[in-house]
Amino acid sequence: MQRLLVVGFGDIARRAAPELERRFTLVPLARRAGFDLDQPATLGLPTVDALLHCAPPPASGERDTRTLNLLSTLERTAAPQRIVYLSTSGVYGDCSGTLVDESRPLNPQTSRARRRVDAEAQLAHWCATHGAALVVLRVPGIYAGDRLPLERLRAHVPVLRAEEDVYTSHIHADDLAAIAARALESGAPPGIYNAADDTQMRMGDWLDLVAEHVGLPRPPRIARTEMDARVPPTRASFMRESRRLDNRRLKTVLGVRLRYPTVQEGLGHEHALGTH
Repeated sequence: MQRLLVVGFGDIARRAAPELERRFTLVPLARRAGFDLDQPATLGLPTVDALLHCAPPPASGERDTRTLNLLSTLERTAAPQRIVYLSTSGVYGDCSGTLVDESRPLNPQTSRARRRVDAEAQLAHWCATHGAALVVLRVPGIYAGDRLPLERLRAHVPVLRAEEDVYTSHIHADDLAAIAARALESGAPPGIYNAADDTQMRMGDWLDLVAEHVGLPRPPRIARTEMDARVPPTRASFMRESRRLDNRRLKTVLGVRLRYPTVQEGLGHEHALGTH
């Protein structure tokens, strides 16, 4: 059986594990097991056939030094022949609410997004040099019963009024896990995919929907001119970017069939389970 190195063995990797274990022997790489992507000396990696890279970049800087350390370590082992990387749709920046496919030029507008662009570039160069297949999944907001913005709702953090609100995209954690598993199949076409569901929704409407789902008050609405004074900077950065992700390539080229095509269906499933 082939060996799969899983870097960042968190929620998505754990959700994908049952499917992946049918095809791979999993080799988890996680900080709690003593591996630290910020400390290359801890990265004694075995020979593997494929890599699932779910680890986030460091919290500061313009480069993803963690991916740099990982790829440098892989030079000293048998190189994987397929890499799947969970990136972010933030690499597109603000698109003024337009529909965005994978051919759109990158325009990262935060250091957080620029680190992701750097990681994508590093991985593309490494895979081209080593003849490995690369799948980049550009992931929007991930949600599940235990991954809802409840803290934000309880804190009454405002959202923009409807006429100034931004579009935001989503993917259920179970669907993302299934997409990652599909991307690791040997016949899966390499390339870049927007790993989003079919929903076309503005941020405030999403938070209203979640609030109704869990029985919390809807967030207050404010004008954009009030945003900097009333919204924490990290959250405000998401309120400055509006885009709708085109997922047609995910479905037609990668052949993904979403279990929860819309957030209404995903939240409905969680409600049926009694998960709040």
